[in-house]
Amino acid sequence: MIGCSAFLRVYEPLDGLPDHERARWAPYVESGTSPSRPVLMAMEHEAALAAVLAVPPRTDVGHLGDHAYVRHHDGRAYVCPWRLQLRAWAALEDFRALLPDEIAEAFLPLATAAAAEVEHDAWVTTNPDVEVGIRSSTWSIPTPWFALFEADERRLVLGERRSSGAPPHTGLDRALVYVTAMSRARRRVARGLHVLKRVFEDGPVIDAVEEIGRWLEAFHPHSIVELDYGGLVHLVDDETLGSDDSVGEIAGAIERLAEGDTDGASARYESVVSRWRAIAALEHAN
Repeated sequence: MIGCSAFLRVYEPLDGLPDHERARWAPYVESGTSPSRPVLMAMEHEAALAAVLAVPPRTDVGHLGDHAYVRHHDGRAYVCPWRLQLRAWAALEDFRALLPDEIAEAFLPLATAAAAEVEHDAWVTTNPDVEVGIRSSTWSIPTPWFALFEADERRLVLGERRSSGAPPHTGLDRALVYVTAMSRARRRVARGLHVLKRVFEDGPVIDAVEEIGRWLEAFHPHSIVELDYGGLVHLVDDETLGSDDSVGEIAGAIERLAEGDTDGASARYESVVSRWRAIAALEHAN
């Protein structure tokens, strides 16, 4: 089953993890049996739907166990732990923070939400140094994510478009993915912030880029950063997907700002925002 979400992931080198984490994930990587990227995304979406549709809704998605996305590069193994239960707790708290209690309770009983918060707090207390290496966004991609990459880091596979009920593939799937080194991602964030602050001083865009920069700093400096369009690739046709250059346009907008061309920067930025606004509108399509 396909979910309409995109993901920003950090893969840390297995040999650079703390001892207890390396001991946990080394057998998993060495087994060679970890689910593929599309299968893991489908498992996550199905678990979320099952929890939401239960009566009453559940907050426990830990029954699937814990998995990790795995990459191999230059003879080195990299892992991005799934941490699905931890992400579910955080998402629930974010969701409830957006709504008055009486409305939030219509979606999830207050007692269930309170119990989940206690479990989340207890887990964080026991694991204070663990940072979740996956961020997700439904129906769209946050503009600051594009600033971490360059156009030549794109990997495009124009596989079959699938509906929400189609089974996931286990091999190559329709995908648009950007992959870069952590050092490059951090450098691009720093440059983007320098340019933005010189022009605007402050504002929500600067806040968002700063927050992404702080998040990246929590991980191993030799990590790999990945932007995965996820299920969003099934919302558009081959031509639209193949011609998407949101990363290049955001990079161009930053360059225009650096040169003092605010009109040119604005045009490129608005092109990206308009494109993703149109895709996000599909959430409300009949």
